[in-house]
Amino acid sequence: MVHEVTLIPGDGTGPELAEATRRVLEATGVGFEWDVQEAGADVMDQYGGNPLPEPTLDSIRRTGVALKGPITTPVGGGFRSVNVGLRKALDLYAQVRPCKTYQGVRTRFDDVDLIIVRENTEDLYAGIEYEEGTAHAEELIDWIEQRGGKLRHRDAGISIKPLSISGTRRIVEFAFDYARRNGRRKVTAVHKANIMKFTDGLYLRVAREVAEENSDIEFDDRIVDNMCMQLVQRPEEYDVLVLPNLYGDIVSDLAAGMIGGLGMAPGANFGEEVAIFEPTHGSAPKYAGQNKVNPIAMMLSGMLMLRHLEENQAADRLEAAIGEVIRSGERVTYDMKPTRDDPTAVGTSEVADAIIDALGAPVS
Repeated sequence: MVHEVTLIPGDGTGPELAEATRRVLEATGVGFEWDVQEAGADVMDQYGGNPLPEPTLDSIRRTGVALKGPITTPVGGGFRSVNVGLRKALDLYAQVRPCKTYQGVRTRFDDVDLIIVRENTEDLYAGIEYEEGTAHAEELIDWIEQRGGKLRHRDAGISIKPLSISGTRRIVEFAFDYARRNGRRKVTAVHKANIMKFTDGLYLRVAREVAEENSDIEFDDRIVDNMCMQLVQRPEEYDVLVLPNLYGDIVSDLAAGMIGGLGMAPGANFGEEVAIFEPTHGSAPKYAGQNKVNPIAMMLSGMLMLRHLEENQAADRLEAAIGEVIRSGERVTYDMKPTRDDPTAVGTSEVADAIIDALGAPVS
């Protein structure tokens, strides 16, 4: 079966990472038909200042699957992040960030294997904000005080934190479904319900209701600050974490640090109809065109895409090949060497060659 996939190379180092990942995915033997589309700061002038062209969105809606390189957020007012734009336009409500240690990566932790499931559309990141000193902020403060609330200082900017029953239910159901499909044993809901009783309290209540409907998977919950401490102390006790937007952003970077950094952190964003797979790091434009950056996070994102496409044997082979190259430590980029100036470090394309060799496929 040939899978049609939207390929968004991105900008900065994105095109190099995308090309290396395309090569290793094709070396698994899975058939792909790539629909290459543009996005980012490099093409926005061609589309009236829009870094997220409508043809790119149309392609993703049509194929249902996209592999995306990192994209630079344009500098200056009036421009949205392409990643945020994609999530809003396609209702990509669930972000998945696996954090797993691989032998050969320098890290203080030896046996981390976590799945972070982050809600993508609500919480403080919903973008409902009122600037300090504006008429709208003053009006909102007056409304709050008329109803018994009190701000310690009136010269405050205000952000609104919406957490809904609908949004919570679908992200927690997604976490249980993802755990079941991937043979995971437990889901942990992360919250601050002891303080924010009407938002995080709602989140916890709904999560518990969903857990009762999915009793084949173990469930517990943790307060977010305690969760961070426990991840550092005993990460082996946790499996799938499901979090509201802000906590998910923070905890996923914490977990990425535990496995060696963002260069080892793949990612995926899921909606009801589409899924986009991408590394979680930025585009590193200062390294563009130098064949220098580590492609592992994007290749692991490609591995997640193979699992989504139900090409599980190919995904297993690719992950094993990546693990073999990392473990040997010979044909890896500078950031994965014992010292960053190691003269034996190789470039982005050479890492792809090494993984293709480990797959037993001819190098293209």
